[in-house]
Amino acid sequence: MKNYSHTIFEKKVIIIINRRLCETPEELISSELFLEILKRCIKNLSRRNSTLLDIFGSDSISETQITLLVDTLKYLVRLPISLIPGILKDSEIFMKEINLFNDFIEYLYNYWRSFDRFVICNSELGTLDKRPYRTFNETIEKLTHLIRFTYRNIQENITGDHPRVYRQVSAGSEIASIVASGTILFPQKQYNQLNNIPVIRQILMYPPLVLNPPMNKRTGQFRKVDQNPLELIKIKKDEWLCYPAKVGKLLILVYFHNKFFELGFSLCNLFELANDKDLTRKPDAVYLFGVPDKYLDYFGNLPTVFFNDEDNNLIVAAVPNRDEFGYFGYLKKMILTLHNIKIMKNGNLPFHGALVKINLKNGKESTILIIGDTGAGKSETLEALRCIGKDLIADLMIIADDMGSIELENGQLVGYGSEIGAFLRLDDLQPGYAFGQIDRAIIMSANQINARIVIPVNSFNNVIKGYKINYVLYANNYEEINEEHPVIEKFQNSNDALKIFKEGMVMSKGTTTSTGLTHSYFANIFGPLQYRELHDKISSIYFDVFFKEGIFVGQFRTRLGIKGYEITGPEEAAKELLKIIYSLP
Repeated sequence: MKNYSHTIFEKKVIIIINRRLCETPEELISSELFLEILKRCIKNLSRRNSTLLDIFGSDSISETQITLLVDTLKYLVRLPISLIPGILKDSEIFMKEINLFNDFIEYLYNYWRSFDRFVICNSELGTLDKRPYRTFNETIEKLTHLIRFTYRNIQENITGDHPRVYRQVSAGSEIASIVASGTILFPQKQYNQLNNIPVIRQILMYPPLVLNPPMNKRTGQFRKVDQNPLELIKIKKDEWLCYPAKVGKLLILVYFHNKFFELGFSLCNLFELANDKDLTRKPDAVYLFGVPDKYLDYFGNLPTVFFNDEDNNLIVAAVPNRDEFGYFGYLKKMILTLHNIKIMKNGNLPFHGALVKINLKNGKESTILIIGDTGAGKSETLEALRCIGKDLIADLMIIADDMGSIELENGQLVGYGSEIGAFLRLDDLQPGYAFGQIDRAIIMSANQINARIVIPVNSFNNVIKGYKINYVLYANNYEEINEEHPVIEKFQNSNDALKIFKEGMVMSKGTTTSTGLTHSYFANIFGPLQYRELHDKISSIYFDVFFKEGIFVGQFRTRLGIKGYEITGPEEAAKELLKIIYSLP
């Protein structure tokens, strides 16, 4: 059995460990993966007609010359360049221009690092998951050190000098994972093929990760269909992994294709990874992200679909593996759609918004629910609140950054979150905020409109603890402030409140393909829209309880959608919100 196997496509390298990784520079340079990277690098330079290929001394580069270069590099790991021609025939061709040869090695190293690099370890072939820090982590760290050691030794033996500054960049894998097969408690035969797919049990990542997925926006909606997608799909198990996500109180199994590995693994910054005990129960939903097109043609022009398997009390969702769906929002929002549907079917109220608990230094506590669509200014206002209120606020804890739920427990309205992280627009954050979190961050589409950062913001225990709600506010990002439209407006009854919340009006911020002033039912096309009749019943009950229990229900104007107020709008909303919290019991 080979020690490892690998797959390279687009800008991804996926290494599957079967027994062990390379342990010496000679093993590394002799590997099939090194040879393939070298050939791809040479082909890339050839397309550009690069002068770096002059090291070969001819316009046509043969397999023999590439083999000679590989053999030369094996010696260069240990010996100065001046000694190589006496040992390896014809190797002097690479030494005619020492600086050019050194530049080629530098380019090859950076070319390797330009790939998104993944290492997958199968725990059934060893004990990597028993003590992951001392086994799994050590294995991955050794790979990084080996690659850097090989690169630096070769360069020092070419130049006869060493750097005065060493930069410990990530040269091995960016994300590594222990996976294991397991039997999930699926109800019927059509789900059994999913049990062939390895389930992620541990993840090791090296942030900050800077990813450039195929798409930087989400479009359209997720459509309820009458056919179970799993009845149409055939899974090639070697191309998929399963991320078992704890989404609030729910267990959702997210299966992602290797075309979207960088997006699938990014879930670790957003949703808690389920433990072994969690996997002993039946999942609440299944999501296949990256299904080959031919299997979803049945659903026509809108193949982002979900099916409610009522017989088995399970929801199944699927999205194709086309580039247009290669955006993290398609992962996150479909998962939350499944969450919201299950919440409603349990008779509770899902929300699209932010839930935050604030403890003031004067001893007052408040839990605030802010409902609003993407780009309405929820996260931006909370971050402004954190900065502006630093002298008054003892603690500010984000329970839900995007979606959550409200339950009636013993006559009290209790709020729950669903995510341990946040998926935020870089442009709308306070200056310097992203850099302050960069040691844990995954950054996506950094040089494009709607650049995003995925960061963990809370522990799972805090997210599902349950908090009594004191304020329910709608985030209005489109209206100017005047006498008739104050920064924060309190509603007098549930009918007035429901009218605004149902309209779900927002000025689009470019996070989807929608533009201008848009409407979406309860600012939530992720479940409530598809189950509007059910949601209407639940929301009417809950809003009546809001007013009956004396909860502050209103709207606040962030003006985030108005040009020129991207920073000052959320800041003023935060100031006004802080005044209300501080003065009211």
